Amino acid sequence: MNSKVGSNSNQSKKSNRKKVLITGATGFIGANLCRALLKQNHEVYALIRPNSNIWRIEEIKSRLRRVEISLLDTEKLILELSTVKPEWIFHCAAHGAYSWQTDVEQMIATNVAATVNLLTAASKVGFESFVYTGSSSEYGFAKGSPNENDRLQPNSSYAVTKAAATHFCQLFAQQYQLNIATVRLYSVYGPYEQPGRLMPTLLLSLKNSRWPALVSPEVAHDFIYIDDVCNACIHLAGHQLGEGEVYNLGTGKQTTMKQLVNLCQSLFPITTKPEWSSMPNRFWDSSNWVANVDKIKHTHNWQPKKSLSDGLQSYMSWFSANPQLEDFYKQSLQAHQK
Repeated sequence: MNSKVGSNSNQSKKSNRKKVLITGATGFIGANLCRALLKQNHEVYALIRPNSNIWRIEEIKSRLRRVEISLLDTEKLILELSTVKPEWIFHCAAHGAYSWQTDVEQMIATNVAATVNLLTAASKVGFESFVYTGSSSEYGFAKGSPNENDRLQPNSSYAVTKAAATHFCQLFAQQYQLNIATVRLYSVYGPYEQPGRLMPTLLLSLKNSRWPALVSPEVAHDFIYIDDVCNACIHLAGHQLGEGEVYNLGTGKQTTMKQLVNLCQSLFPITTKPEWSSMPNRFWDSSNWVANVDKIKHTHNWQPKKSLSDGLQSYMSWFSANPQLEDFYKQSLQAHQK
């Protein structure tokens, strides 16, 4: 009797196992998605640009099926997808999200042309679900918390290209009746985040009993932990998405820099006072930035599990558990500050 139960369990696990293709697999979102999907026993194909830095997936590379390819090579892309026959596709490849990525032609190539190529190849081969990681920057300087149907007013080259890619996802979904969704990400943070970003800079500075340079205390974010983002993407892939649906992905809770600093003071041993406006505000900084998450909450019964307090402590623990990566982040931070 016990062996029969075990057999059914194994069959269930096997039947739930998906062939998954991830673009941008060496990036922050993509690398964490790789780990989350491997943890669920899926077969993960990581699409990687030639000569990519694989530091984020170094210790899991033997468990991934790596495919080195340019998304701009349409013929090769169709051939690879025809060979793999992925059931789920997560399109995370992007360029321009970081302030030092300023090449507009590269943004157009990576964010728009590559997206169209991938959609074209995927629609020819077929798939169950396609999830594209968009950006809250597509809204521009929106007042309040915009919902997914509000007018887009992108105010940067990066935001324009991300919005264009979202529209192409919707177009392909509606023209060919495909199961495609876009998640508009808010301020995602957590392990394997890009060195030099706010959260790793803040936490590593706190480990050295000091504050980093800070913008004004009124600047606001909607911080969402990377594990919650991965869980949401995987949840969506496993459900009917509709034809080109868009979902805001944040916590629905706004946190100002002053509130973030106050929280850190309650969590970590820091006695010095922060120096506000020791870093100039960036043009995209806003005192009003929060996700309207009603749609994903009501249509998919999904909501994030990690509070900001728990997320910060988990992130700090990750640094402590990975001293080599902590050193790498520190070196990158020093280079970034020069």
